[in-house]
Amino acid sequence: MAAENHSTVTEFILGGLTNRPDLQLPFFFLFLGIYMVTMVGNLGMIMLICLNSQLHTPMYYFLSNLSFIDMCYSTVITPKMLVNFVSEKNSISYAGCMSQLYFFIVFVIAEFYILMVMAYDRYVAICSPLLYNITMSHQICSLLVAVAYIMGLIGSTVGITLMLKLSYCEILISHYFCDILPLMKLSCSSTYNIELTLFFLAGFNIIVTSLTVLVSYAFILYSIFHIRRMEGRSKAFNTCSSHLIAVGTFYGSSAFMYLKPSSSLAHENTASVFYTTVIPMLNPLIYSVRNKEVKAAMQKTVRRKLS
Repeated sequence: MAAENHSTVTEFILGGLTNRPDLQLPFFFLFLGIYMVTMVGNLGMIMLICLNSQLHTPMYYFLSNLSFIDMCYSTVITPKMLVNFVSEKNSISYAGCMSQLYFFIVFVIAEFYILMVMAYDRYVAICSPLLYNITMSHQICSLLVAVAYIMGLIGSTVGITLMLKLSYCEILISHYFCDILPLMKLSCSSTYNIELTLFFLAGFNIIVTSLTVLVSYAFILYSIFHIRRMEGRSKAFNTCSSHLIAVGTFYGSSAFMYLKPSSSLAHENTASVFYTTVIPMLNPLIYSVRNKEVKAAMQKTVRRKLS
């Protein structure tokens, strides 16, 4: 295809997860099930936190925002993917592609910062329990959440502005959604400066959030090991275990996707599927299965509804 300016590109073709026709329908039902569990689980978590006063604490306020973000960025990706499984032409308009990329980046960056804020919350709760109510006041919690969304909006606006400057020579995206790296491969103009800018932008967000998480948990572990009673240590570990699992799965799959040498399309799709569809489904399950307060609130809510 001859080189064209991006203004003449009206649509892209998504390569999808697989080219095998016999897998299209099974994949449709598989990801439809995952999406339904994701929406029910995260919406249920938000409603549970809203309906139970014992969960009206900073920890669960941040968790409700994490559930909201998971619902949003799963919705940005999965419905279009489901349509492509049952349609003959897996096309997406130029505007639709850039919109999908914009909102995907917003919610991914916001999730990094929400997970960071949750780590800081656990640090204050365990290392400075007497000052917890002052340090994590309602105003400060609202400010921290606002910062997470603002960082997502800033990062996404910068990223999408750079992507809109590119000219595209091809329209076949070797991926199942509009992501930065697959889109750059279609450009017929130089992407060096854009790649450099995006590298520093991504590096800043990843380094700031991951270092905050690591430092917070370093202090948390130091404080836990100085707790003399085994019961106290166990309780402190339990308050952090769910968050550690959520952080490990999200950061691990994201790093595998973006902080590695180029690999096969199958490996990239597998990593992308994990952090775009599976992790949003797992987070409410992790926090409900491993959290005694959430399980108690669920039982209380069910008893109240039945009575």
